Order: sequence, then C-alpha cells, then structure tokens
Amino acid sequence: MAERIHRHTRGVYIIAATPFTDQGAIDHESLRRLVDFYIGHGVSGLTILGMMGEANKMTGDERRSVIDTVLERTGDLPVVVGVSDAGLGNLADLAHYAMDEGAAGVMVAPAAGPAREDRIETYFHAVCEALGREVPICFQDFPLATGLPVSPGLIRRLSQERAQIVMLKHEDWPGLTKITQLRRHEEAPNVARLSILTGNGGLYLPQELQRGADGAMTGFAYPEALVQTVALHHAGKVDEAEDLFDRYIPILRHEQQPGFGLAVRKYVLMKRGAIASAATRAPGPKLSPVDAAEVDRLMARLEVRLS
Repeated sequence: MAERIHRHTRGVYIIAATPFTDQGAIDHESLRRLVDFYIGHGVSGLTILGMMGEANKMTGDERRSVIDTVLERTGDLPVVVGVSDAGLGNLADLAHYAMDEGAAGVMVAPAAGPAREDRIETYFHAVCEALGREVPICFQDFPLATGLPVSPGLIRRLSQERAQIVMLKHEDWPGLTKITQLRRHEEAPNVARLSILTGNGGLYLPQELQRGADGAMTGFAYPEALVQTVALHHAGKVDEAEDLFDRYIPILRHEQQPGFGLAVRKYVLMKRGAIASAATRAPGPKLSPVDAAEVDRLMARLEVRLS
C-alpha cells in the first residue's frame, strides 16, 4: 500500500496525461506504458485525472477505469486522484472509490461560481464533510483556469481548520509571493505545515523551490528535468539545479501555450515512446504539420544542449 500524502510530502508528483486512440477511446495499453515511463524517470508519485488529464471529458466509468489501470501498475508509488466535479455527490463517490482502491489522496479545485472567498470556504468545508477526515486532500489553486483567486489567508485557515487538507497544488501566476506568505505563516506557534507542490508546467520551479516549495506537481513531458532539479535543490545545490533546469526552458515554454500546450505535451510524449498517439479527446487541440516540425526542432536542439 502506498504512503498517503501528508504535510511533509515532497518530490515530483507528475501530472499524468490520459492517452487516447485516434478514435477517442482511452488507450489503456499506452496508459500502462506511460506509467512505466514516469516511474523510469524517478518520479515520487503520480497525479491522475487532473485538468491536463482531460477528466472533464470522461464518463464516471471511464474515470474509474483509469484509476484501476494506473493503480494496478504503480504498486507502492503514491497516486493522487483528481476528483473535482460539478456535483458534490459525484466528487465524493469518485474520491471514496479511489481511496478504496489504494490512492494516496485526492485533489480538489474550488467549484465554479462567483469569485467570493466565503463561498469557496463553505464549499471546502462541505467537501471535507462529504469525504470524511481520513481522506487526505490536495487543494488545487489554479486561478488562471478556475477564475477563482484564493488568498494565502484562506488557504491557511482551511488547512488549520481541516486537518485533512495537507497539500497545496500551487499554480497561481504570478504566485511566488503567495508561497513566501504561506511559509511565513508557519513561523507562528501552532501553525501546521502545509506541503506545497507547484504547477504551471514547471516554468518557475527553481524560484518556487527557493521560496519554500517542496517540489512539483505538473506534467512537463521531460519528467527527468523536474526530478533532477528538485533533487539537486534538496541536496543544497541550488545553482546547479537552476543551471540544469535552464536547458529545458525553450521547449517547456513552448509546451505552456494556453489552449494548445496539451497537444504539444502529448506529441512529445508520443515522440519519446511513452504513448502511441498524440490525440486529445474532442474538443481539443491538434498540431498541424508545421506545428509538429517546430516541436521536432525544439526536441532536437534540447538533445544537443543535453549532450
């Protein structure tokens, strides 16, 4: 049984893509191969059925089938399952299914609605009640996608009042100051530590680590870059970590194009042999031949820099 996420969890929890066939069906054989690819590059854990995993385009049965395939393949490697849903009952059902199957925790984003912190606060209390105190929660803070800014004060208050909210997936942008504020809160007596893993494709990972983040929870198609950067930083080799990371910036930046980057990421994973098809589920982006040639050139230039 994998260790559950907790307030001192650190490392790289890679956000896993969901492979589809060209016809749009879930490709479970590619999913197994993708899990092996991530494990082979030394990730600390996986996060599945997030926004990058296209969970919002799946039925409930399909989400469960993804959970089954991944957990059968990962063994003792921790897996966090994204369970955000428009319905609280659907969210709780999927969360309990995932935990019963051996997940290490669940990830929840604020529900769609007015950008009012009192509403978000009430919602997360309701989520915690529905899940029960034994289910560890990663709070997904992604205002660029949800349209819901969340202050450090509210994150801290929820984490203090609800012991099961043990982790923050931080992908506010710009958000370095938020990390600093959250870590400063912990200097006060009786303030519980919060694990902070960062997203945004890893664009700001070296700086986020220097501000106090514990690692990354994102889906860059070169997971070894994230793993090695975090490992060097934790070993006290801060400059070496940043120097290594800098080699990957051109292709990482290209992968972060809003509304298009998922197609780039899946194409790179396909070219690296991790999945059979770069297809996204409709409606989703698709690379043109010119786009693909552009990515090929970025990949080739990266290989030269790494050599």
